[in-house]
Amino acid sequence: MSKNTPFAKEEVMEEYLSSLLRDVEDPAEATARTAKLLEQATVEVPDVTPVVPPPVVEKPVVEKPRERVVAKVSSPDEQVIKDVEEQVIKDVEEQVAVVAQQQNAAPPNAPALPLEKRLDDKFQALFFEVAGLTLAVPLITLGGIHQLTKLGPLFGKPKWFMGIMLHREEKLSVVDTAQWVMPEKYDQNLADQLNYQYLIMLGDSSWGLASEKLVNTVSLTKADVKWREASSKRPWLAGMVKDKMCALLDVDELIAMLDNGLGSKDQVP
Repeated sequence: MSKNTPFAKEEVMEEYLSSLLRDVEDPAEATARTAKLLEQATVEVPDVTPVVPPPVVEKPVVEKPRERVVAKVSSPDEQVIKDVEEQVIKDVEEQVAVVAQQQNAAPPNAPALPLEKRLDDKFQALFFEVAGLTLAVPLITLGGIHQLTKLGPLFGKPKWFMGIMLHREEKLSVVDTAQWVMPEKYDQNLADQLNYQYLIMLGDSSWGLASEKLVNTVSLTKADVKWREASSKRPWLAGMVKDKMCALLDVDELIAMLDNGLGSKDQVP
């Protein structure tokens, strides 16, 4: 993990995720505690090369194209990495199709339940990375994965709304995941470092989360997750995968918030 991300040390990420799971009356208290850890994390943190660096996509679509990305197009190793990650997408799509068939028997108008109650004891999740933070989406709530292409802006939308992406005549709404999930850490320096490559689609909705890197699909059990409290003010955060230092997303709650134009720290009406 790069020392330039907000989560250069594992204990910083753990404290940040734990603070999100706690129902804190004063958000400034959690922010101050995390800020102190972030300050400590900037001292002599080694720069570790990621196992699978993000591939170079032809004509990457970002608001400010970066010359350092374009310069890598001709590398044979980059092509190998690109092929591997394309295979990951295919594998995930196949798994999603299988899971979708298994879920067809569920009643369409079942009452809303916490994600912990909706999942089987063993389930699979897609892990992806944004600004050094690893996020996970259960495959039963994953709508698909697309490579990020040209975006068309829409006026009057929240700052975290990146624009509309056309995919097979379908209009997909793209979310700046870093700005939505961690607005308190989002600044111009972080924005300049982001290199979104993929779009993680949420269920059957038109919403997609921009992602820098696909990590893997992982088999989990409910015991692997530290689940959020029922009274938590962040319904989109289902819990934390303890051994992976990873935030598990409740896609249904997340979609509801996005439909209402809410950010991660806004209260659901």
